[in-house]
Amino acid sequence: MRFKPIKPKKISSQIADQIRASILAGDFSPGDKLPPERELAEMFGVSRPSVREALNMLSASGMVMSYQGGGTVVLSLLDMDKDNALSDLIRRQQERALDVMEVRKGLESWTAFYAAQRADQEDIQRMDEILASMQHRDDGVAPPEDLDANLHIVIARATHNVVWLHLMQSIFDAMREFQRSVWRAVYLTMEDRKLLLEHHQEVVAAIKIADPEAARAAMLKHLNFAERRSMAYVSLNMDQKQH
Repeated sequence: MRFKPIKPKKISSQIADQIRASILAGDFSPGDKLPPERELAEMFGVSRPSVREALNMLSASGMVMSYQGGGTVVLSLLDMDKDNALSDLIRRQQERALDVMEVRKGLESWTAFYAAQRADQEDIQRMDEILASMQHRDDGVAPPEDLDANLHIVIARATHNVVWLHLMQSIFDAMREFQRSVWRAVYLTMEDRKLLLEHHQEVVAAIKIADPEAARAAMLKHLNFAERRSMAYVSLNMDQKQH
C-alpha cells in the first residue's frame, strides 16, 4: 500500500470555504454584496490575489457573481433571478401571481412557525427595526412595499435554515414587480397601511414570545388578506383589458 503525501490546503480554498460557510449560514442573502476584495484581504490577513482566486472558485460553483466595478454578489442557491421563467410568467399572466400567493401561504406560515422556535436576539432586533420604519413611512428609509418584503425575508432568515431564506428571497424577487403594482393600486388608504402594520406586528409578537402556532396563524391571516387584495388587483386589470 502506498500513501500519498498530505498537501497543505491552498489559502484560496480556505478563504472560499469560510465565505461559502457564511453564505450557507444565512449571513448573506441572495443579492447581498460581499465586502470588497481589499476588505476581505484585510479580514483574512491574506493577499488580494488569494481573495480573488477564492471568489473565482465561488463564482465557478454558482454561489456568487462578480461584476466589473460592481463588486461580488451572492446568488440564490435555487438559481432564480429576476429574469427567470417565473417572473416572466407573472409579467405575462398576472393571474399566475395568485398561484404564487397560494404557495406563499403554505411556505410562509411554516416559516413563521420555525422562526418562532429559532429566532435569536439579532433576528428580533432586525424585525423591530423594520416595524419601526413601517410606522414612520416618511423617513425615506425604503418604500413601504420594500419594507414589507424585507420583513418577510428577515423572518425567513430567523428560521436559520438557508433553504427557507433562499427560497423566500427567490419568490420575492420574482414577485417584486407585481407586488409594487398591487401596492400602488389597492393599498391606498392610511387604514389599509395601518391594518398591514398590525398584521406584521402580530406575527413578530408571536415570534418574540416563541409561540410557533400563534406565529403560523398570524402569518396565514396576513397572507389571506394579501391574497384577497391581489385578487382584486388582478380582477380590476382583467376588467380594464376587456373594455
